[in-house]
Amino acid sequence: MHDTAADLLDRLLSDHPGLPLDAPAVLFGAAVHDIGKTVHPEELTGPGNRHEEAGRRLLLDHGVPEHLARFCATHGDWAAPDRTLEDLAVTLADKVWKGARVGDLETLVARRIAAAADLAAWEAYASLDDHLTALAEAADPRLAHQNSHPLTPRAGEPS
Repeated sequence: MHDTAADLLDRLLSDHPGLPLDAPAVLFGAAVHDIGKTVHPEELTGPGNRHEEAGRRLLLDHGVPEHLARFCATHGDWAAPDRTLEDLAVTLADKVWKGARVGDLETLVARRIAAAADLAAWEAYASLDDHLTALAEAADPRLAHQNSHPLTPRAGEPS
């Protein structure tokens, strides 16, 4: 997911120079957003959101500042009114990494970009849409690679 976030950031910052976006924070968030699944490993293969607060707490307990640890919790609750563009970028990268397109999320990101870049929302969305399509369409090989590394050994393989 980190590579997808980096690709998304490159595009956003290329299309909108001067966009007030903390790219290092987004990349950190992309790298650690699911770290709470080490506490709740059942959520690696099944549904659940207990990993979100668990990940935030884990990072805070290890000295990571709140402004970075928050990504563990915010990626699952992107519609909250206090979400920053950084929070939304991590969530958006997480969605398209899996091949998902979430219209309300994409519209919100486009509106935030438009406000920051002094553009019409449709212009921001148009520049974002093609790139998100390309990222989402490349999900199958990413998911296949991830699935080729099972959580438990296959029959006959050493543990």
